[in-house]
Amino acid sequence: MRRSRKWSVNKCGQASGSGGGVGVGAVADEGLAEIGVATNLKSKPHRYFSQVMPGKSEGMPVSPVKMLAGRECNYSGRSRFSSADRCHVSSRYLPVNGPSVIDRMNSCAYVSQFSADGTLFVAGFQESDIKIYSVDNGWQVKKNIRARSLRWTITDTSLSPDQRFLVYSSMSPIVHIVNIESAMTESVANVTEIHEGLDLSGYANDDDDSDDDAHFGIFSVKFSTDGREIVAASSDESIYVYDLAANKINVRIPAHSADVNTVCFADEAGHVLYSGSDDHLCKVWDRRCLSTRGKESGVLTGHLEGITFIDSHGDGKYLISNGKDQTIKLWDIRKMSSNARGNSVDRYADWDYRWMEYPSHLRNRRHPNDQSVSTYRGHRVLRTLIRCYFSPSYSTGQKYIYTGSADANIYIFDLVTGARVARLNYHKQIVRDCSWHPFNPMLGSSSWDGVIANWELVNPSARETE
Repeated sequence: MRRSRKWSVNKCGQASGSGGGVGVGAVADEGLAEIGVATNLKSKPHRYFSQVMPGKSEGMPVSPVKMLAGRECNYSGRSRFSSADRCHVSSRYLPVNGPSVIDRMNSCAYVSQFSADGTLFVAGFQESDIKIYSVDNGWQVKKNIRARSLRWTITDTSLSPDQRFLVYSSMSPIVHIVNIESAMTESVANVTEIHEGLDLSGYANDDDDSDDDAHFGIFSVKFSTDGREIVAASSDESIYVYDLAANKINVRIPAHSADVNTVCFADEAGHVLYSGSDDHLCKVWDRRCLSTRGKESGVLTGHLEGITFIDSHGDGKYLISNGKDQTIKLWDIRKMSSNARGNSVDRYADWDYRWMEYPSHLRNRRHPNDQSVSTYRGHRVLRTLIRCYFSPSYSTGQKYIYTGSADANIYIFDLVTGARVARLNYHKQIVRDCSWHPFNPMLGSSSWDGVIANWELVNPSARETE
């Protein structure tokens, strides 16, 4: 399904620069060096903790025992750990132990996400179920939601910032919003509770199976940080921003030339969006400029196949993307081009990621105009839109990135060096999604084997993670 793309194009700021991407472990780009410095500052302990004697420091990292002793002796003069001190200790302990099985369903699990405060865990399954677990209450089911008007699977879920509402999407133009604070545990759509439908197509209705909306699907949906809007990525090559108070589409952005698989806010301000598509491109959108500029603020090229997911660093500068070319890429939006002209590369037409292995002769292929800062390899992106993320800021200083994989593993990479620091092996089928607890050394995963698993703490120096 296509719609007219005619709209005005005026200037509202210019993207600048392009540059070459770097491979895993190569620190040959100023963008990587900069984020390396920023990451180090987030997890570097106070200088007095590392001193063997006055004026002399030992190598990094500093042992937790010495850090704790230094805190008790008030070496830093603060009588407590700073956020960087805390990250220095906690980032050494990765959630790769176990796992324990939280739930086992006879349905492929597509979504798994901790809430912002870590008290809730949301899991979405192909056969209409969305379960919300109370993490602090022994992972008991707080809410069991039976989705309405499901097509194919639950593609995404998002909790509102106040954790009162959940929005879910499927391969349908209607996303639904549920009050999860109600007393009822079993929430069957429009039977035990109302699941309000939000029409993102502008013409479809909840029970309409017309030819137009039958091919319209929502791949990604997110609440804004103020909870007033949701943003969605769709199969009609567009991004939608829905105003919840006004109960209407605020803006529709004809964004790409293929399915838009992922969209997210760049930071808490909510003005800037990142999107990724099967047209191989990441795009940056400044909503303040859309009425005058009428196009993307910038384009990031480097992937050779479609993009399955994007996660923002939260600083308005960096993001990572997972691609069907079997890579994760780190981007600095200050390197983006004003458009994609001359940067397109023909995809390998004889390959379809839904049922074929990625050709071995393409694994080391590079985009001639790769603008990424760094590239990470080793996982597999096949059959579904597998997701990747930055590790939490509070406990790790965003020192790592992690991803699910079609080989049933979860991979954790060092953000700066690109080294693989852990491979979590338990699941029997594809791990589409996984989520690191925002504060504790805990990681939840969801797999097509129907298992929701919880990985916990272990010191990587004390355990072989292979």
